Amino acid sequence: MESIAYVGNDVHKETITVAVYEGYSKEPVIEQKINNEKARVQKFYLNLKKTKGYKIKSCYEASGCGYVFHRWLKEIGVECEIIAPSSIPSKNRKIKTDKIDAKKLAKHYRNNDLTIVHVPTEKEESIRGITRLREQLKKGQKKTKQHILKFLQLKGITYKEGSNWTQKHVRFLEGLKFEKIEDEFIFNRYKEMLEHTQMEVKAVDEKIKEIAFKDEMYKSRVGKLRCFRGIDTTTSMGLITEIVDFRRFGNPKEMMSYVGLIPGEESSGETRKMKGITKAGNKRVRRLLVEAAWHYRHRPAQTDVLKERQKGQEISVINHCWKAQKRLNKKFYNLFSKGKCKQKTVTAVARELIGFIWAVMNDKTEPKLTYVLDRR
Repeated sequence: MESIAYVGNDVHKETITVAVYEGYSKEPVIEQKINNEKARVQKFYLNLKKTKGYKIKSCYEASGCGYVFHRWLKEIGVECEIIAPSSIPSKNRKIKTDKIDAKKLAKHYRNNDLTIVHVPTEKEESIRGITRLREQLKKGQKKTKQHILKFLQLKGITYKEGSNWTQKHVRFLEGLKFEKIEDEFIFNRYKEMLEHTQMEVKAVDEKIKEIAFKDEMYKSRVGKLRCFRGIDTTTSMGLITEIVDFRRFGNPKEMMSYVGLIPGEESSGETRKMKGITKAGNKRVRRLLVEAAWHYRHRPAQTDVLKERQKGQEISVINHCWKAQKRLNKKFYNLFSKGKCKQKTVTAVARELIGFIWAVMNDKTEPKLTYVLDRR
């Protein structure tokens, strides 16, 4: 009978620490550190298959090393899964080494205690990289704006005629003059930094739109998601590239758990204590959903912009999104009227929004409807 080897890999830039357990053995039969090189890795695993005759089940923790290790093993027919870091049990240990981490991974993987990360194709990973690039550029843009405001504050200059970064505020900034040449130099450099970042964001946005509307892999799914209030092209692409395949979630609760929007719980005996959301899983998807959920504080309406986005889409999808508008708006004000703070309220709305998105992306809307629901 073929023996199963459970292998935990602690993957780093230069080295990989491997712990191999034969079946349910208490201690690893092999502990070894190898160079993080394709030829060396494949040689080690081929030797494990042929010499030892193991059926290999391997895993490693998702990290900055990406999916390269997974693809190396896939090439030689070795099963390898990537583990979500948030699902790995942690204890306050005084000693932490690569060997300990590799052994812990293997044992928890063997016991089915871990959450597996979905592995995208190389094309999907590259397009995901574009949406993540936009996120980084937006962070840089925000930071530069903060630097500008802080610099002006140090010089005793404050804007008191409304909100910052409106068109009026930008005109105010353009009209500023400084007595000292050094201050003028600093301010101009900050403005150039901001303008450069804004141009980069615009270029990335154009690329995202090109992919969203021309690539058949994304065109249909983006069209469906844009029917929702608060979800336009960049948000749609962000959700699709991070989740990749919505069908891998059997129900909305699984997707809620994946993005960390379900409440945590500590229960013992008769005591039940509910905590805040778990914040496990994909934080980028969670942020996008919360941002979209804020739009449902507004009264349900079919705006001209939304109607334009919904052109050419199935009636069942449009009706489903209208149902989402009414229900989520009602939920927002029901919770808010009961004294819930806006942050908790919008989190609850984002959690319920997942259910509507899951139904659309899994074709679970009501296909028999051939009319648009009453918009009153």
